[in-house]
Amino acid sequence: MKIISYIEKDTETGLFIGIAPSVPGAYTQAATIEEVQKNLVEVIELCLQELTEQERQALPEFIAVQEVEVSL
Repeated sequence: MKIISYIEKDTETGLFIGIAPSVPGAYTQAATIEEVQKNLVEVIELCLQELTEQERQALPEFIAVQEVEVSL
């Protein structure tokens, strides 16, 4: 099963934050990208184990990522 996730860097702490938005509760943080990637796999697996088969089948389908430019 492939799950879409993304990683951001927290500017205050310097930590990398990993999130899988389609999986409830699937987020983690770490000091390195490699570590956060490893942690994401672990937390996604744990979160998916808590879901029923019906809930896993109902997870949103990934469509696209888009960068949006706004003016402030």
